Amino acid sequence: MSKYLIGLFFLCQLQLNAQVLSPREQAVVIDEILAERINNLLPVLMDKSGIDMWVIVSREYNEDPIIKTFLPATWLSARRRTIIVFYRDSLKKVFEKLAIARYDVGETIKASWDMQKFPDQWDALINIINTRNPKKIGINTSTDFGHADGMVHTEYQELVAKLGPANQKKLVSAENLAVNWLETRTQREMALYPQLVQMTHAFIDEAFSEKVITPGITTTDDVVWWFRKKFRDMGLDTWFHPSVDVQRNDAQNFEHLRSFSNRPKDQVIMPGDLLHCDVGITYLRLNTDIQQHAYVLLPGETKLPAALKKAFEYGNRLQDILTAEFKPGTTGNKMLAAALSKAKSEYIVPSIYTHPLGTHGHAAGTTIGMWDMQGGVPGSGDFPLNPNTVFSIELNASTEIPEWKKTIRIMLEEDGYWDGKTFRYVSGRQKEIYLIPRNKMNLGK
Repeated sequence: MSKYLIGLFFLCQLQLNAQVLSPREQAVVIDEILAERINNLLPVLMDKSGIDMWVIVSREYNEDPIIKTFLPATWLSARRRTIIVFYRDSLKKVFEKLAIARYDVGETIKASWDMQKFPDQWDALINIINTRNPKKIGINTSTDFGHADGMVHTEYQELVAKLGPANQKKLVSAENLAVNWLETRTQREMALYPQLVQMTHAFIDEAFSEKVITPGITTTDDVVWWFRKKFRDMGLDTWFHPSVDVQRNDAQNFEHLRSFSNRPKDQVIMPGDLLHCDVGITYLRLNTDIQQHAYVLLPGETKLPAALKKAFEYGNRLQDILTAEFKPGTTGNKMLAAALSKAKSEYIVPSIYTHPLGTHGHAAGTTIGMWDMQGGVPGSGDFPLNPNTVFSIELNASTEIPEWKKTIRIMLEEDGYWDGKTFRYVSGRQKEIYLIPRNKMNLGK
């Protein structure tokens, strides 16, 4: 085992033994971060967007994806109809956070509905709009981002009917503001993010070891449900069901869809298998998304076969090619085209489908390819790359394995951060395939 893997092993053990905050402690942190984001980040984003009033409307159990990011930790949904208004006058240095609701929305957004004066909730909203006379009223409608398209048809109709002709002309899509709100990470969030990624790496380290896998007995679904139970036992959640799949020396080709809808279930893991997992956790309203590989040693083997090692190096190189394209002023589609061209010039067979990560798993922000759209993604792929954003660097490189007489895919996904000048992985990346078993007999081999 290399020094890298030995060090990672001890780090992973440390992280798995770390104490996840209790629900009450998590609520404190979530609300502190939310207050900081609202008070410090949101006014800057509103100034950038040119929207001086943002109106968010949602009804209980039909929540706008945006409004859920403004709710305090103790609110699991909107209540009845919840309307939140943010008003910004940068010249007068005014920033208001108003809830046209029966209750304060946490400590930061105060209830501003005089029900005696305005029995109709919409009339209370119109009064706030008229007294502040904004230039632009942003609402959550978007063609390219579902995250920013949360205003339902009924709410839109009722709002427009109440606004009147003059204010109707002020309505604009808040798409840019909404996406910027979702994609931008604060300094406090980025202090926490490495812990989430380290924990995710640690789960994979343990799952892809003899602690969990006994070749000839353990199945891929056994490992999948080990992940789910481990998350639950640790007090964590996940935003998608994990997956574990196998590539091996057989006649079966590994197509992209096989790792999703067509993946064989309950495969028994055998010596000589190349394992792959896709795992993510949710903690403190942030998400991770990681894909890594392990190899099950054949009897008598002490190290990874050379062809698989080379294939993995192509995967790492493809990561380097893509992350080198993180530059100011670019877009996802430009990054995709440049990275694919560079990879092909190096005789790598690439597929890139990298996405933003943060409040959501498949989050808002510029899209860098989809597995079935390697020519670019209209709309979301044209969105600019913005600073202080997190991405899942998700891709694969196909390589011929002569001994297997077939092509395999090294499918990698690691979480990285773009600060506007440089890209870095949030907490490292896999540089060598895990070996199973990883015992003392294999150390240093």
